[in-house]
Amino acid sequence: MIASSHSADKKVYEIARLKNEVKEMRSAFVDGRSKLMRLKMESHVIEVMKDKGLAPSVIPPKKIKVKKTQN
Repeated sequence: MIASSHSADKKVYEIARLKNEVKEMRSAFVDGRSKLMRLKMESHVIEVMKDKGLAPSVIPPKKIKVKKTQN
């Protein structure tokens, strides 16, 4: 009975440790995702490209339409 109690206690501690580990990993994931979103923002990309000598185009893009020809 004592051995069973010790075994249960070990499992309870292991579960608590794993729950804390999951919380930490989830927090790291959310932090990484928010950093990625900031890096992908157009304003940030423009700033980084400006340092490299590139600027956004002032001419709007044009749509190219290809007509299907009959053979």
